[in-house]
Amino acid sequence: MIKVLVSFVFILFCLNLTAQYEVAGKISDETGNPLPGANIYIPELQIGISADKKGNYVISNVRPGKYKLQFSYIGYETRIFDLEIANKNVIVDIELHECSFQSQEVVISGGRPSSQHENAIKIETINISNIQISGTPSLMESVSQLPGVSMISKGYAVTTPVIRGLSTSNILVLNNGIRMENYQFSANHPYLIDEFGLEKVEVIKGPASLLYGSDAIGGVLNFIKEKPANTSTVGGDVNLQYFSNTNGLSGNLGIKGTGEKFYWGLRGGLKSHADYLDGSGNFVPNTRFNQSSIKSFAGINTSMGIFRLYYDYIKMKPGMSVEPVIGEINKRGRKNEIWFQDLDMHMVSSKNTVFINAFKLVTNLAYQYNRRRLQGDENNPPFTQVDAKLNTLNYEIKSSYTASERSNFILSIQGMNQINKNQEAPSHVLPDFSLNDISISGLVQHDFNSDIHLQVGLRFDNRFIHVPEQEMHSHEEEGDEIFEMLDRYYGNLSGSLGITYELADHLLVRGNIASAYRTPNIAELTQDGQHGARYEQGNRDLNSQRNYEGDMSVHFHSQHFMFDVAGFYNYILQYIYLAPTADTTDDGDLIYRYSQNDAKLYGFEAMAEVLIAHDLRVKGDYSFIRGKQSNGENLPFIPQNSVNFEINWSKSNFWKFRNFYIKAGTKVIFDQDFPAPYEAYTGGYTLFDAGIGFAINIGAQILNFDIIANNIFNRNYFDHLSTLKPLGFYNPGRNISINVKIPFGFSI
Repeated sequence: MIKVLVSFVFILFCLNLTAQYEVAGKISDETGNPLPGANIYIPELQIGISADKKGNYVISNVRPGKYKLQFSYIGYETRIFDLEIANKNVIVDIELHECSFQSQEVVISGGRPSSQHENAIKIETINISNIQISGTPSLMESVSQLPGVSMISKGYAVTTPVIRGLSTSNILVLNNGIRMENYQFSANHPYLIDEFGLEKVEVIKGPASLLYGSDAIGGVLNFIKEKPANTSTVGGDVNLQYFSNTNGLSGNLGIKGTGEKFYWGLRGGLKSHADYLDGSGNFVPNTRFNQSSIKSFAGINTSMGIFRLYYDYIKMKPGMSVEPVIGEINKRGRKNEIWFQDLDMHMVSSKNTVFINAFKLVTNLAYQYNRRRLQGDENNPPFTQVDAKLNTLNYEIKSSYTASERSNFILSIQGMNQINKNQEAPSHVLPDFSLNDISISGLVQHDFNSDIHLQVGLRFDNRFIHVPEQEMHSHEEEGDEIFEMLDRYYGNLSGSLGITYELADHLLVRGNIASAYRTPNIAELTQDGQHGARYEQGNRDLNSQRNYEGDMSVHFHSQHFMFDVAGFYNYILQYIYLAPTADTTDDGDLIYRYSQNDAKLYGFEAMAEVLIAHDLRVKGDYSFIRGKQSNGENLPFIPQNSVNFEINWSKSNFWKFRNFYIKAGTKVIFDQDFPAPYEAYTGGYTLFDAGIGFAINIGAQILNFDIIANNIFNRNYFDHLSTLKPLGFYNPGRNISINVKIPFGFSI
């Protein structure tokens, strides 16, 4: 057996002793002037470089194959070139056109690196620069700049995203392509991820079970890590932020380097925020939070392939603004003392690509360790109410075969093994359990010509859940009640068909029909006890949710105008929801129980952006959504319809400043007069924001400054998705954030 394995490895090695070549050229503007400092990047290989003073560039050590070559420069439209390297060096000269907004870039969440326009699945992006100038301490709130994306919140720290009205276990959050497992079954449980070391966030709106399996029934958020440093350089940055509303401080330092083949990076950061203030200047008790993180990566590019290793650690302590703290916390502060979550996450992941002629073999492996502790107070002994450890192993083996210039086939096997173990704390919100997933999928991507792109695929998933017999615990006391053993199997088939058709230059239509699924999570099957402010009971007889969605979008862009509209209809069979019943506990608490009913969601998003003058642009968007059950009742946590409007004046050189901008905007949020049975009507509101930013040279050092003001007029308002609304606490009032970024770097 060992001889066979050694022989196989030797054959692979020989097959991959492939010569490597150079990609070179010049990047210039429409008049032929060079664009020094322009970025050239090959996403599949994670190789990048900057153009020199004459606009010239050379990328070395590129093996034969087909790649996307991305060219970008501030103030110019990003261009994507289909690069094919056979047995010689390649020259690619590119001309970029001035543009104040970007119409597309390379995305990776659709199964392969591709441009947004040729991808049959619509994928939207928000870059780290837009996240940093959102003016909010909440990463999830910054992502909700995209139409159709919202968030359920309990202050700035405890947030969970919403995509087209679906949230928690109905959407999937990925950390660099790895599904996050942070006890995300409840809106009270935040995802352990921050903006430090991110490049962008890619968002799929709509079913994505074909690509990612269960929990992607409503969409996907993929948080993409920062690129390695440009070849033969060492670089980094220092980022400092101050938030007036929470008297909050945030800072992170990162450094990374890339040699001829090897690259590495390290980043650490801290956050500390006091209780936030509403529009009247009243603090909302225990919305404080503190957080620290360390992230690192290393990789090597060889003739055989690409091998990458990542490590993330996050420690987070968000306060819980719940009924027990209202009378206990009488003074604003930032130190976590009572009723807070003490959360730890370690994630180690390996992402590797091996090239074998026309085949590309991708192997991804990740291990996640999560520890969740809920700390109470001295009046509710013991102090640690919940203490659970969740261990998750994710794996993926994916083979990609390029059959021709127009066709690509992907076959993949994905799986997950998960074990939850409760510690000595009395409350077991979830029982001890084990879970195993395994799936196989096939995806065909075909370009009929440069104008028509087709994607079709099928996937079959298997999920095995085992909950052993064990003693049940509750928040009130340690009972002798025994939890009976539970063994469940779920098998599900997913499929999708999508097409993108470029009707004319810069005008394309995209349509998709898909079927996706979600298996009930452990809480929905087994929960039986006090959770937060209410008593919740699971249902062992729950079936998988099944949804069928059709969506269509139209996109147009030119040098001065961009327009995008997308509509969808999502029909969900056996939608799982939690609702109050007529039953009560012995203490008189109302019992909430998980049930199922068919439901539908439908709506649309529209966005337009206009370049009025050379430096002045205006953009706006509108989001509409409705969600109802088949019995006529409204679905819970459906966001309010909204209109956003922004005007932005920018100039690459203004007096002594570079990349200067000034912006102002307004958000008009309409009444939510279709609440779920246990929700209340929420009135509309209007908020105003503004900001200014620039870069300045101090000697040879560049400093970037931003000053962002949100809710300028200190409006008191309730958002329909705020879980603090039932307690009578308003959303945050005015916040002024000050950002300072100091980049540095040198050649090696």
